Amino acid sequence: MKLYSYFRSSASYRVRIALNVKNLPYDYMPVHLVRDGGEQLKPEYRKINADGIVPTLVDGSHVLPQSLAIIEYLEETHPEPPLLPKAPLDRAYVRSVALQVACEIHPLNNLRVLRYLKHTLCVDDDAKDAWYRHWIDAGFATLETRLKADAHTGKLCFGDTPTLADACLIPQVFNAQRFKVDTAKFPTIQRIYDHATQLDAFARAAPGVQPDTE
Repeated sequence: MKLYSYFRSSASYRVRIALNVKNLPYDYMPVHLVRDGGEQLKPEYRKINADGIVPTLVDGSHVLPQSLAIIEYLEETHPEPPLLPKAPLDRAYVRSVALQVACEIHPLNNLRVLRYLKHTLCVDDDAKDAWYRHWIDAGFATLETRLKADAHTGKLCFGDTPTLADACLIPQVFNAQRFKVDTAKFPTIQRIYDHATQLDAFARAAPGVQPDTE
């Protein structure tokens, strides 16, 4: 398998975690999202992913975009160790936490949105960063309340075993810290992050150890 990835892309980070949890080898294909206006927008990469985004997983002749779809594909084709629990209600719970991050928090702050704010709406860097922190704070506040109160929460989002929920949450916490969000305000999220990042699958997926890290 080949994974087209950028070291700081949280969506790519999710897939790296999933591949590592499942002990699946892959070739890392770097796509720099900033250099020369963004390599993801070049015609060469657009032939692979017409949307011009990362990640993209190539498995043989199959080309798969979208991080959650990729992870679900890995779950179905390589079910052990699982990233989703067996019971339907538990699976729905894990998916709902993952989607809370991937659909409610992350889209407001991805690179395309930040570029539009800066280059089209002419928002300065301080205001852009304030936008980022505002939506992280808003999203993490409700997620913190949920994780703190729910009996499913253990050392990780669902018990003590990595799931799809952790694969989505940990990259989002990394990005929040990068933009100087005080994640100590969210002690349950911070505790889960601190535990997960000590696990081998998460440590090997971290941005700082990728081939294209800067």
